[in-house]
Amino acid sequence: MIGEVVDIELARYQWQEGRRALERARRDRPRYGQLTREVEIVTAALTRRIGQVFTLGELATVYETADRWVFEAIHEAFPERAPSAASTVADAAFDASSRRASDYTP
Repeated sequence: MIGEVVDIELARYQWQEGRRALERARRDRPRYGQLTREVEIVTAALTRRIGQVFTLGELATVYETADRWVFEAIHEAFPERAPSAASTVADAAFDASSRRASDYTP
């Protein structure tokens, strides 16, 4: 149980860092626009994977395999260009989704 809590807290920290990185990119409008579109794509893919009702633990479990499917989701949506920063995009998408978790607390 303690290991699970630590894993969730570590994941939440990484997700928050992704959100912060996204916010820092706001100064570069074209880059920020691209990142935001990619976050929307990943958030939609995440919702399809986890559903509408989930816990932070379930979200953290899906996060463990995100590196396998995030890149594919972005590439499928935007085949003409390489993903700009897949790990930042994934973390920002997971951060946004974490706020919908049934056991979310700020």
